[in-house]
Formats: sequence, structure tokens, C-alpha cells
Amino acid sequence: MVDHNAGGAGAIVVLAGATGDLGGRITAALGRRGAQVRALVRAGTSEAKRATSRAAGARPIEANFESPAALASACAGAVCVVSALNGLAPTMLDLQGRLLDAAVAAQVPRFMPSDFSLDFTKTRPGDNRNMDLRRAFQAKIDAAPIQATSVLNGAFADLLTGEAPIVLHKLHRILYWGNADQPLDFTTKDDIADYAADVALDAHAPRFSRIAGDVVSARDLAATMTRLSGTRYKLLRAGGIGRLSLVIKIARALSPKTDEPFPAWQGMQYMRDMSSGRGKLSPLDNARYGKTDWTSADAVLGTTI
Repeated sequence: MVDHNAGGAGAIVVLAGATGDLGGRITAALGRRGAQVRALVRAGTSEAKRATSRAAGARPIEANFESPAALASACAGAVCVVSALNGLAPTMLDLQGRLLDAAVAAQVPRFMPSDFSLDFTKTRPGDNRNMDLRRAFQAKIDAAPIQATSVLNGAFADLLTGEAPIVLHKLHRILYWGNADQPLDFTTKDDIADYAADVALDAHAPRFSRIAGDVVSARDLAATMTRLSGTRYKLLRAGGIGRLSLVIKIARALSPKTDEPFPAWQGMQYMRDMSSGRGKLSPLDNARYGKTDWTSADAVLGTTI
């Protein structure tokens, strides 16, 4: 297998969002590869969160995101700046934009934006607010004098355990929209973090790396749950993509204004992009770093039985 590492053991990687769920997992994955992780934290970040970053192998560095010079200093000497930030425009465009500017000023060769999603490059503008934010940042980063690489992973497979209304355990149904045979991409957060760490250390990583821990349809999920549970799971079609679009429009109109990145209607927009096939990842780059222990949908759903 070709060694793609930019610096191997001891390489410095700057990570913003290290105190978050996915960011913490990326920190740990980088640590397992011998990288030196600088976890950027803001003033006021609790000692408990800082301690968690240290336990994962990172060195928390208090960074002033309002000071371009201070932020650039925090990035100096890194082989890559990784963003695992999560939020709306003030975070995904403004804050992440300042991080990008700092990486450029510090002459860091590579930047990984916090994309970690379905293939937003193939979705329709206006259909998905969070994908539109990624699309807007893509234009900014592609115009910057820095090598960029994004990891696209479909949906978090962890959502299959109940957070997303797909597997309806009490009803023994698999809820779907559109076509029951539409392939859907799912990847666990641990698998995403593991792959993202390799990408962060790969000086020759492509602009986009597309990965899926498993690709399954609603029909596949029904068969899997029937086998795992011993009880027959049936398909429940909620409607076509057009009906889902109408439900999204109504839900958004009735929902109170919120700064949360994932209100119910946003999850529906994500499901529409998956169910329509517009966000499907292809081709997949799963084999680039020799990773073979991808977590299957069976394994994830097995934890719910």
C-alpha cells in the first residue's frame, strides 16, 4: 500500500471543533497515527472539555478567532488545518472563513472544511440549507491559495439507531420516501474520523474523498431488521419526493425561528437529497488508505435489538 502521509509521526495538525462529537473522534484517530494535534478552543471553554481533548491526545490552545494574527500563529507549522465546526452561517461561513484565512496567512499547505455530508456538489441549490452553506464555502476555499480536501460520507449511520425516523421499531416498519430500492449511503462517526485522519495526513489527497461504510436501500433495511429481530419488518412508503417537499415547506413555515443547525425540517431536507438520489456518493474512495473494517448497517442495527 502506498504511504500517502504528509509527515507521518510528529506531523502537526490544527483542529477546530475538537471538543465536539465528531471532532473528538478525529482527534483520537490522529493521535493513533502519531500526529501532534493542536485543538483550538475559545476563551471560556470548560476545563472538562479541555481535559477531554487532552485525553484524546490533543494539546488545547486557546485561540482568539477575532484576531487574525493570533489565529495564524496558532496554525503555524501545521501540515493541515481541519475544521469540524458545526452550525449555521455565522459558524460555517464567518468563523470557518477566519480559520481558512489564518491557515493561508500561516502558509499551511492544506485545509479540510467541515463538510462531512452527502454529496452537496450534486444537489440542487435551495433544496437544503446546510448543503447551501457548504456550497458557499466551497466557492471561498476553491478561490484561496491553499490545497483543499473534503470528506463526504452520506448520513451518519448512528442515526439508524433511532434518531432518524427510518427504522420504526414499535411498528416493525421501515419508513421511506420515493423508491424503496434507492441506494442510501451511511457511515459511522468512528469510520468517518478514522478516514478523515488519513486524509489530513495525506499530502496528495484529492479535492473530494467520498466514502460510505455501507450502501443500503429501504428494502435492504427491512430485510436486515427482519433477520436480526426475528420479526417481519415491512416497508412503509410515506409518499413520493414531491410530497416530501410539500411536508418540508409546511414544517418550515410552522417551525419557530431557531439557531439550531438541525431542526426537524432540515433533517427532512437531508432525507430528500438522499431519497431522490441527488446526494448519492459515487465513485467511492473507501480503498484509498487500505481501510477494510468499515462498520455495516447490520452491525449498527444489531445494537438496537
